[in-house]
Amino acid sequence: MTLSEFRGVYPAMTTPFHEDGSIDFETLRADAQRLTDAGVDGLVPVGSTGESATLSHDEHIEVVEAVIDAVGDDVPVVAGSGSNNTAEALSLSRRSADAGADGLLLISPYYNKPEPQGMYEHYRTIADEVDLPQIVYNVPGRTGQNISVDTTVDLASHPNIMGYKAASGDLNQVSEIIERTQDEEFAVLAGDDGLILPTLSVGGMGTISVVANIEPERTVDMVHSALDGDYEHARERHHELGPLMRALFWETNPIPVNEAMAIRGYGPGHVRLPLTRLSENLRDDLEAVLADLDPVEAEA
Repeated sequence: MTLSEFRGVYPAMTTPFHEDGSIDFETLRADAQRLTDAGVDGLVPVGSTGESATLSHDEHIEVVEAVIDAVGDDVPVVAGSGSNNTAEALSLSRRSADAGADGLLLISPYYNKPEPQGMYEHYRTIADEVDLPQIVYNVPGRTGQNISVDTTVDLASHPNIMGYKAASGDLNQVSEIIERTQDEEFAVLAGDDGLILPTLSVGGMGTISVVANIEPERTVDMVHSALDGDYEHARERHHELGPLMRALFWETNPIPVNEAMAIRGYGPGHVRLPLTRLSENLRDDLEAVLADLDPVEAEA
């Protein structure tokens, strides 16, 4: 599949683990197929929600290969391949491309705190070397640094840099980026679930979403309704999903979403240290939130 644009719903997939910490590839493949059958527009394995920080490089590529194997050409697979080490990010990006990924999601360098020129050169280096559509991922809460609007706009002119995952919580920043990149083939995607609909309202093209792992049909319905201009229906879905969106961030992502996966029977719920299972006092509350959402069937 040739990925010509980023549009719609891309679940930020979890990585299921056995109790001993090894990857549960059978469940991973089944989950990729479940999400595809629900109508999502693409899949994003081995991002932050997929616990990429605790996967070895070989495991990282094995997860990408397993997801591609599960869905074939049915939907594009956008592999997380970022790092705070440019050489490492380039290696992961090349290996993901060789594995058959359709695109790349690249978190900004964490801990190093590069100046704007270093941030720009980091992304340009990878975009120059790997000929796949790429998404710049801005999540200051994890990286400790915000990618400036000016840097983002400069990067948008590169033909391989075709998207931006906005997870800063700053809708003004998101709106300015959309405003200043209207002449580029560049899609802004919501990375904060609670801001999916507001982001779409100012010109965003979709989302890389945590809640879509649990409620893919509702998320797809919300996003595509908004993209089609039906904001009344999209708002209904937004408010239906609101309690779950908030619950999935009661503790550090992806702890709650893995617990929700286990409650729904989609996965084992295990995470790798230094993360631990959801606090016992919150599990009953999460079950109650999930119980309030009646099943929604994917459209034929």
